[in-house]
Amino acid sequence: MANPKLSISTQFRPTDGLDHPAAVQYDVGSASEPIRLPEDYSGLGFQNLISMVFRLMRFRDEWMRVGKLSVADEPHNAEAIPPLQLILVEEPEAHLHAQVQQVFIRKAYSVLRNHNELRDAKVYRTQLIVSTHSSHIAHEVDFANLRYFKRQPVADVSVPTSIVANLTGLFGADTETTRFVRRYLRTTHCDLFFADGVILIEGAAERILAPHFIDQQFPSLASRYLSILEIGGSHAHRLKPLIEMLSIPTLIITDLDSVDPTNGKAMQPKTGVGLVTANTVLKTWAPKKTQLDDLLNEEPVPLASGDGYGVVGVVYQREIEVSFPEGANATIQVPSTFEDALALSNLSIVAKLSGVPTTNAIAKIIKDGVDADDIAKKLYDQLRKRAEKAGFALDLLASKKFHELVAPPYIAEGLTWLDKRLGSTSSLT
Repeated sequence: MANPKLSISTQFRPTDGLDHPAAVQYDVGSASEPIRLPEDYSGLGFQNLISMVFRLMRFRDEWMRVGKLSVADEPHNAEAIPPLQLILVEEPEAHLHAQVQQVFIRKAYSVLRNHNELRDAKVYRTQLIVSTHSSHIAHEVDFANLRYFKRQPVADVSVPTSIVANLTGLFGADTETTRFVRRYLRTTHCDLFFADGVILIEGAAERILAPHFIDQQFPSLASRYLSILEIGGSHAHRLKPLIEMLSIPTLIITDLDSVDPTNGKAMQPKTGVGLVTANTVLKTWAPKKTQLDDLLNEEPVPLASGDGYGVVGVVYQREIEVSFPEGANATIQVPSTFEDALALSNLSIVAKLSGVPTTNAIAKIIKDGVDADDIAKKLYDQLRKRAEKAGFALDLLASKKFHELVAPPYIAEGLTWLDKRLGSTSSLT
């Protein structure tokens, strides 16, 4: 009849505490002041990793009939357990950090073999097949264990097809080349197997500046997935079987390496004096010529034989017109390396540089130069010394005029060819 007083009390039944499931928590921090975080605080990658490892353990234990799956009433014999277990993992890199991808693929097989009757025993075999788009995973796998799905060009049919290339025994009995390629791919952590195109370059300076030339002057090429490998003129030919097998459009940027045929001594490139090249790529891969005069008269981008998409083009220093001082008649110069070709193509920018001793010396040669012939000769002599070529490239990178830098003509020719090649794969021109 009067206004009642309201109060709220909690309904708690002892059985409620028993109905709730247990929760996994992670203990972090010190033992005296632990911080417990719930399981869903883990990222997707970590959860994925835990899930995959436990699945591998479960598959192994089911195979080996561990625990409840054991056959207690039967004697343990070879017929009770299949001799082969095949595990397939599809793209384990999902959400995983790069290092964790490497750890997973490094440890996955050992998890599957972590049983007293497995490990190094040969009675039961385990085969793990992993499909991946991750260069980090490919980096951790032994070279001979890789299988590459190679796209085939569309010919008379409208359906694209692929074939599986086996890298086992790719180099035959050449154990030296096999050892070099395996170690090189592991130390460079390259993404060769996932690239649209490949650029093999001579040295560190090209490696630093080639991406700039691509970004600034070849925007469509910059949108492609390119693998740029610093391989050096004396070793690029070792990758020939691999490049040809992968059938990826490849550009090789290398040096003339002109020498006197009578004594093998390095000489400044000149026409009409009987010089030859010491570059193995030019002699054995493309254009397969030795005489310097023949090389300078070749097409701008000599091509090596290749099937499907895997055409290889090679560029090297060519004759260029250089006018110095400004307004003087142009003369023909033949650079010997990327560095002097770059300097002769960007005289006004390089003349204002300062930095490492090599950079300072090159800038002084240009500022004090009499004419183009004088500059070309002194640049050759300077770069024959113990030149800091990477330092020179980094000084260019720091220059205020960096974005005005143009690629040497032979590199521009090569990048133009690769750009067209990647843009016309349907016609394969």
